[in-house]
Amino acid sequence: MSNEFLFSDDNKRYHTLSYHLKKIFGGRVFKAVIDAGLVCPHAATGGCIYCVENGSEFSHPSSLPITEQLQLERERIYSKYGEVGLIAYFQAGTNTNAPFERLKQLYEEALGCDGVVGLSIATRPDCIAPELYPYLGELAKRTYLTVELGLQSAHNATLARINRGHTFECFCEAHRLLKQHGVRTCVHLINGLPGEAFKDMLQTAKLVGKENPSAVKLHLLHIMEGTALAEQYRNREFEEMSQSEYVKTVCEQLCYFSPETVIERITGDGSKQRLIAPKWSLNKLQVLADIDKYLQMNNISQGENY
Repeated sequence: MSNEFLFSDDNKRYHTLSYHLKKIFGGRVFKAVIDAGLVCPHAATGGCIYCVENGSEFSHPSSLPITEQLQLERERIYSKYGEVGLIAYFQAGTNTNAPFERLKQLYEEALGCDGVVGLSIATRPDCIAPELYPYLGELAKRTYLTVELGLQSAHNATLARINRGHTFECFCEAHRLLKQHGVRTCVHLINGLPGEAFKDMLQTAKLVGKENPSAVKLHLLHIMEGTALAEQYRNREFEEMSQSEYVKTVCEQLCYFSPETVIERITGDGSKQRLIAPKWSLNKLQVLADIDKYLQMNNISQGENY
């Protein structure tokens, strides 16, 4: 098992997205966020208890054409970093929730924009129609494609508690089909969900690690104003995760992912205006530094227990 990336130019003990993209493209690549107006079908049944279903605060209005949104993103990113590669990131909502021809039109429009070198499509494992898998496989041969599957937890009791609307087995089937069609897949997990202890979050990492995903996003549970989760928090039905607990959990989870699995995110960004807790998460640089420190002090790296 090769661990050559662990002390790469990122000087990290885990396989970072920036390092991965540099290996693939030979230079810097950034995600250009798109809102295609494709809402979550589960919202009609209440949606996930933590979800703020009003698009992404990081995206442009969904009323704007994809081409125009990407032009704005290109100007924003180029102004900061110069002329770099762009991955068109369908982030807000559920981006396979539309008729096949509509989805094909959206994806192809994004791929045709200047500077775009790939696509990233965020969706749910229970919202990929059978006819879409072969097309995604064909897309993966033409461009750098990632399908981001929201899972959050491998425990069905937790998925029911957060009103996720699908099971772990549903995720495994969608992930298997995507891999079968040659599609790079990124799995989204949340730490600190109500009712879960350290051992439960570690078990999620073990089970997802066995599925050997191409990439993983690790996220802290953000308690946001206007959600069902906020009411549960105010009623003291669960406690927020501390910074030290989060750091330990993430670092120990990394040990169960293959060294080849790209860690696309190791903490998250919450809206400063709507975030109720944990407030410590707003200091993202400190969280990242603490993760590096924990890995170094305990002499552990991604893949140790894979």
